[in-house]
Amino acid sequence: MSDDALKALARAAGVAPTWKDVFGVTHEVSPDSLRAVLHALDLPAASDADIADSTHRATASHAVLPPLVTAQAGLRVDLPAPPNRYCLLLEDGRSFDGFADSRPGGASIPPILEPGYHRLTLGESETIVAVAPRQAFTVPEAIDAPKGWGLAVQLYALRRPGDAGIGDFAALAALAAPAARHGAHAIAISPVHAQFSADPDRFSPYAPSSRTALNVLHAAIDTPNPELEALDLVDWPRASRFRLGALRRMFARLPPDGDERRDMAAFAAAQGKRLSAHAVFEALHGHFFAGGRGPWHWRDWPEAFRDPASAAVAEFAQAHAEEVAFHAWLQYRADRGLAQAQSACRDAGMGIGLISDLAVGTDSGGSQCWSRQTETLLGLTVGAPPDLLQRAGQNWGLTAFSPTGLVRQGFATYREMLHTALAHAGGIRIDHAMGLNRLWVIPDGASGAEGAYLAFPERDLLRLIALESFRHRAIVLAEDLGTVPEGFQDRLRESGIDGMRVLWFERDHAQRYVSPYHWTPRATAMTSTHDLATVAGWWRGRDDEWRAQLGHIPDPAAAAAERDQDRRRIWQAFCESGAAQGDVPTVEDVGTVADAACGHVGRSACELVMLPVEDVLALVEQPNLPGTLHEHPNWQRKLPVCVDVLLEDAATTQRLSLLQRARNS
Repeated sequence: MSDDALKALARAAGVAPTWKDVFGVTHEVSPDSLRAVLHALDLPAASDADIADSTHRATASHAVLPPLVTAQAGLRVDLPAPPNRYCLLLEDGRSFDGFADSRPGGASIPPILEPGYHRLTLGESETIVAVAPRQAFTVPEAIDAPKGWGLAVQLYALRRPGDAGIGDFAALAALAAPAARHGAHAIAISPVHAQFSADPDRFSPYAPSSRTALNVLHAAIDTPNPELEALDLVDWPRASRFRLGALRRMFARLPPDGDERRDMAAFAAAQGKRLSAHAVFEALHGHFFAGGRGPWHWRDWPEAFRDPASAAVAEFAQAHAEEVAFHAWLQYRADRGLAQAQSACRDAGMGIGLISDLAVGTDSGGSQCWSRQTETLLGLTVGAPPDLLQRAGQNWGLTAFSPTGLVRQGFATYREMLHTALAHAGGIRIDHAMGLNRLWVIPDGASGAEGAYLAFPERDLLRLIALESFRHRAIVLAEDLGTVPEGFQDRLRESGIDGMRVLWFERDHAQRYVSPYHWTPRATAMTSTHDLATVAGWWRGRDDEWRAQLGHIPDPAAAAAERDQDRRRIWQAFCESGAAQGDVPTVEDVGTVADAACGHVGRSACELVMLPVEDVLALVEQPNLPGTLHEHPNWQRKLPVCVDVLLEDAATTQRLSLLQRARNS
């Protein structure tokens, strides 16, 4: 069997047979890994005959248009089909016709100036032309100030009286007015994607069941639980069961012909199959999992129920109509709560309001994979190749969209995901944005080191993001941290998408901290992220303490010495930027350092600053410690006080005032 033929097939399928590490060293992907990834892409490569057949299918030209093609306003529209007579029907009802020009690999028609989804007939084929503006909606368009700022909060961490132990949309709405009074233009929140109602032990916001539905545990209830509310950590299993029980009782009390039932019916009609599929999945998952006594993953259900379009699924939905209706109502409640939170932000005067967070993937056992199997990379998980911190690579246990499946289905589920994220938000943050270009994919059961990079249709995805951003008047932030493909950040900026500049990473080759006045203007600055130490935690060395306890630091003494040197370096940078003065504070004086960090980042050239609320409050512990599951209380830490007084103490008020003055300077 020829390795050259295998590699040629891989390249044709968008699978890179080599990859480069952070030092620029090239590594070969093993033939076994290539074959496993190709098999998951429905391109078998176990024999020479397989490779020949798969290569033919991967490289064959198609005369029929895909369901959707993308274009940029003002540029000619390239079509992957032979020239023919065309008729173009714009969204506003105007139509144009003519004969498409020939081009290498297909045809083209004249530029379309109006962004939108337009219908094109080419010969006997039809498609939607998604025409994007040159750039997404930008920060300067959203706010009435040269530079803006906002708060970043873990939604579950917010407290309000009566929240039953989990931060909810009512608490988020209550934060809007105080934040706006301090000058905030936005509130960025942790992902609110749907989780698994039948399994409250799964609660990571970055490992959802679906990115086209909402986490119903954030829907407000009217049943307090003082015991759960008093805890310092969210007790997800107990609080989830309590909340769902309260929501079931609320649903049971709804009058059959009342206003809420009618509103829910209208919501369900507007959501269509996306909502009904998720509600049916939730009912099925609860039925089969049965509180831990049955199969958890839908691929382990009886075969007839693995297909969402099967007669068995339809019969189940009819027989359990009230349970399905309950899960649809939960989505209605969550949607209404999120809408009210965004309205509270806008009513308070925020130009942006909520910024939603889009996770990089979903759990393969969730409703999105079950309902959209042809658009999902079943049999593969995503992660990261080996690097200095994770020498065995990373396997995040998530799956993602199939690039070929997206194209074949007209990017339907991708567009649904964007609609869900932007329905009640003034912005969106794209987690691990490099996934727009490529993802490190790993065959099921393999280690993180046994993966390969899989290419994605970056241009199409960026255009769809820009179009939806334009239509929703919402800004776009991209997490472009880590190993970034060449030219990717430039293409983000060209699309009007802001990258991220994090205090800890803004260093030169000599490891000196770069002046914030030299940070990238078209970007979002921040002191830290949910995966990194807080300012106070970094200053005290709490992150290194955790890693030393877990055995992740081979030489704690050397790490402590390096951190001490970094403290001096960063304090010097604070002083040079004008954010601080005097001698280096003691390790315990985290308040002074948090003040300086806020002023320093506030002085950045970036057009937006997003300040984690943990750094506003100078908290030591971080929300998540990557590389841990149960060793660290990830996604559980609550904020110390209720939302109505969260930003009102003297130290916090001073810190936010420093940030506001720095932004205005």
